[in-house]
Amino acid sequence: MIDPVSGEHVNDPPRNGPPSARLPLLSPASLGAEQQAVYEALTGGPRMDGDAAPAAGGDAPPGSRAKARALGFMDDEGRLLGPFNAMLYSPAVGMPLQDLGAALRFRTAFTKREREIATLVVAAHLRSDYEWYAHERLGRRAGLREDELDALREGRAPMLADARERLVHEAARQLVAENDLADAVYTEAVATLGRPALVELVTLVGYYAALATQLRVFRVGVPDGEPAPHWPEPAAGGRAPDE
Repeated sequence: MIDPVSGEHVNDPPRNGPPSARLPLLSPASLGAEQQAVYEALTGGPRMDGDAAPAAGGDAPPGSRAKARALGFMDDEGRLLGPFNAMLYSPAVGMPLQDLGAALRFRTAFTKREREIATLVVAAHLRSDYEWYAHERLGRRAGLREDELDALREGRAPMLADARERLVHEAARQLVAENDLADAVYTEAVATLGRPALVELVTLVGYYAALATQLRVFRVGVPDGEPAPHWPEPAAGGRAPDE
């Protein structure tokens, strides 16, 4: 069946995508003007170069598609993967959502390691395959070691020498597990990070939890040919989040 808005075959599994995905991958040629604006914001912004500034006017710089493919959020046909495809379906939500994501990744007070520690805590707690896949790679680029990544994936506290990183980890862990912060952790976070950074951290955890929910609902997995993360078995009597 053809979607009257996008022109996509809505009942056909997307090519080069997970066969169970519920949202067909949108071709760049099928996008309307508002969708195209979201697409350009995603492919021409700082996500292409880590912490580099966005390209002038939001246009994708030369080679940006190759970088996007290497980073795992675009396929060979220019279609967006992960949570970004969903953003194209509703530009009214997708544009501010991608801008919030860019602000949280590139305009907060956190170091790259701190940001990725918090994000990976969310991905591991919710067992979000794509979110882990993408941010494990970013975590390595930020300097996270394999033993630290293994601990985060298994839900353990990594051996972190930096007091701020330990606090970011514990605060993120409490936020995803309890949707709250204990008084002692809150007080320490205010003293160590400051109130503005704590607002940013709470928002970051909520943002990536929202993306993980979208990824689950729309059955978005890792890109073709990439291994899914190996999650630990749930505790006896427990239930894995994706079950």
